[in-house]
Amino acid sequence: MNTFLSLLRKELIDAIRDKRSVMAGLYYAIFTPILISGLFMVMIDKLSSIEDFQLTIVNAEQAPDLIAHLNRQGISHSDDSAERLAIKLIIGSEYSRQMTRAEPADVILRADTSTDGVMTSVRRIQRALQQYSEEMSGIRLIARGINPQVVRPINLQLQNQATVESKGGVFIGMMVLLILLAVFIAGMNLAIDTSAGERERHSLALLLSHPIGLRELVMAKVCAVSTFGMAGLIAAVSVSKIIYPMVPWQKLGFSIDIGLPFILAAVLISVPVAALAASMQLYVSFMAKSFKEAQTYITFVMFIPVTLSYTVTLDIATEQLRWAPVTGQLQALIDLMKDQATPLLPLVSSCLATFAICVVLVLGMERLLKSEKIIFGL
Repeated sequence: MNTFLSLLRKELIDAIRDKRSVMAGLYYAIFTPILISGLFMVMIDKLSSIEDFQLTIVNAEQAPDLIAHLNRQGISHSDDSAERLAIKLIIGSEYSRQMTRAEPADVILRADTSTDGVMTSVRRIQRALQQYSEEMSGIRLIARGINPQVVRPINLQLQNQATVESKGGVFIGMMVLLILLAVFIAGMNLAIDTSAGERERHSLALLLSHPIGLRELVMAKVCAVSTFGMAGLIAAVSVSKIIYPMVPWQKLGFSIDIGLPFILAAVLISVPVAALAASMQLYVSFMAKSFKEAQTYITFVMFIPVTLSYTVTLDIATEQLRWAPVTGQLQALIDLMKDQATPLLPLVSSCLATFAICVVLVLGMERLLKSEKIIFGL
């Protein structure tokens, strides 16, 4: 134990001395929530605000009632040439006669959907035209002495039982994912420096010349990298607690509040994730022959847990991924943020599987360090 603590202290002191590596890992944890919250503000403002827009209307004199309905919906006529190329509403020349005879009236909506933002306007015009069509259908039935309810055999009523927190599923999932990814990013530079970096500086061979056990050395490196990973997580959660309440979530009908229970749960649940990230990054770095090669390999290896985590935020095979490493912990944090019950057995199984993989990687690194090719980068 004394040897392990000495090695751990040595690894932490060496890591702290390299301030660039420390700050490079913390940059993500500090600035990512700030940038994402700014992006969310722009997205929410765009989704919640319905701005009036204009389009070209041909034969507008044929349908004054329809034009008045569109104007009430914030859709008006435009003489701008750019808008004419983007969206055009063509009212048939026989529109008035067809409406008088209660026949289907010809209306053509012509649009260039390759233009940015046009498809959203097209859907809005379609909804307005559909609403006007339903109103005209009801008036025609009433004029013939028929109750419009006759053509509605099913009266569907949606009773939404979603909580305020669960309504923002995609936003909450993305936020929790970015917080958990801080575990992988914060300790990555340290993992490379304490493995491939020490080998390039020839300090790894000097360290192994001392009477220390390989397992104690590997465990000390894993714990040191995990410590910085957890520091990144705590920094990300702390910044998120300050910055995310500033986003106007209430415009979308929900709110996000990072309370003390979520912070404590995030720290506890992320411990096995930090151990897995550290052991995985160290193993790959020891396998690489140089510092730059280790950076390249770690980038590809991290793509696997990141991709699996994204599937959880998109609600793809969430029940199956509850049992998998990393994704199970991520799903538990998302449930906690949504104020939903978290199944305990899948979470425990996910944590045990995460620790099991970590143990396998530690034993693998212990075996690697017995090879001179790994120690000297041959």
